[in-house]
Amino acid sequence: MTDPALPPIVDRDTWQRELDALRVREKAATRELDAIAAQRRRLPMVAMGDYVLDGETGPVRLVDVFAGKSQLIVYHHMWFPGEQWQCPGCTGFTAQFTRLEFLDNYDARFVVVTQGPIDEAVAYKRRVGNQMTWYSTANSPFGADVGAPAGGQFAVNVFLRHNDQVYRTWHTNARGAEQLSHMFALIDVLPYGRQEVWQDSPDGWPQHPTYSRWASSQDIARAYGTDRDAEISVS
Repeated sequence: MTDPALPPIVDRDTWQRELDALRVREKAATRELDAIAAQRRRLPMVAMGDYVLDGETGPVRLVDVFAGKSQLIVYHHMWFPGEQWQCPGCTGFTAQFTRLEFLDNYDARFVVVTQGPIDEAVAYKRRVGNQMTWYSTANSPFGADVGAPAGGQFAVNVFLRHNDQVYRTWHTNARGAEQLSHMFALIDVLPYGRQEVWQDSPDGWPQHPTYSRWASSQDIARAYGTDRDAEISVS
């Protein structure tokens, strides 16, 4: 086994100059993100219909998914009918959100909505130890109407409630969801980064097929699920 490639070793002053040069770009990126957030706050919104979703204890109107809050973030979890293990990316992404009480101070809530039947969705939630509140849009056009149809990809939608009227204010999918994650932010500050083949890395840096280092749904279940002490089938 060969030793991994290493960054160049320099004296402290040289390192500081290189860090200062990078910091200029980092600060510029921060200011650009601030400007993007400012533009996001100025987006118009579109009125939503009176959808009814399936909650963990029964049918729930969309306006009641807010649980009295005025703002709502929805993560649309991909769903494969009849499969024991659902999308590992969605499973791992939502596994990060174990403490959401801080949103109370911002009059907001963050939930999962999936196209899977609610009984199967709740069973999966328990299997992988997810701590978020789940809803199903299997019996509602809600998911399809907000860019997350059955058989589609994951998505994020944000809504605003005014009295009993719900409005859609923002949507993203694909890598746009990364900004909600601390996982990628932490990995990206590591010297070797995500170690995926698409990344621009120096020669000799460890690189692996995209997604190959991500935790599988079974890994999440072993770490957090209700049956984590049992043998998890890989089927």
